Amino acid sequence: MDIKTATAIRRLRLVSAPEAVSFLILLVCSVLKRTTDFNAVPVMGAIHGVLFILYVIFWADAWNRTKWSLKTGLFYFVLSVLPTGGFFAERKLRREAEDAVIASRARKEGTVNA
Repeated sequence: MDIKTATAIRRLRLVSAPEAVSFLILLVCSVLKRTTDFNAVPVMGAIHGVLFILYVIFWADAWNRTKWSLKTGLFYFVLSVLPTGGFFAERKLRREAEDAVIASRARKEGTVNA
């Protein structure tokens, strides 16, 4: 895995969890807006919107660089629209990056023809 691909995956990982948290907070704010006088939806909506747009941009870049299959690419996109999907995306992307580092080190040492 080259440095640009690793960076694209890292960016996607770094925005996944905050995007999921903002989605959950936005859902809570929506409920509070309808049940109390508390209305933080405009603020949280904007924050979540920015994070979601970043996620989609970083997702597209990672998909382009990693050459994921259609199934894998769509899987990561679907995770972005599920309330807790960002947490699962971050975990899976972290494992994928760690596996790539291990394979790269093995190839460099000549122990595995991976």
